[in-house]
Amino acid sequence: MTEPMPVPTSREEANGKKIAAGICGILLGAFGIHKFVLGMKEAGLIMLLGTVLSCGIAYPVFHLIGIIEGILYLTKSDEEFYRVYIVGRRDWF
Repeated sequence: MTEPMPVPTSREEANGKKIAAGICGILLGAFGIHKFVLGMKEAGLIMLLGTVLSCGIAYPVFHLIGIIEGILYLTKSDEEFYRVYIVGRRDWF
């Protein structure tokens, strides 16, 4: 079992994570860095290991997922991002 991710105490902290995760998703999406920024260790490991263990064959697929998720993170309102990804702990899209 995984440990539950602690909910940030402030929305400002969540907004900082939103921006960092969005940028990492767009630039480093195939490696799942944006998932680790949000505390989603399992999803991050799936993306990282999928890219590495496939010798880069799965890189385009995981990178596309990262780009889509990065854009979704950055286009959501602060309140919606906090509710869906921080409190609701939604891992994918």
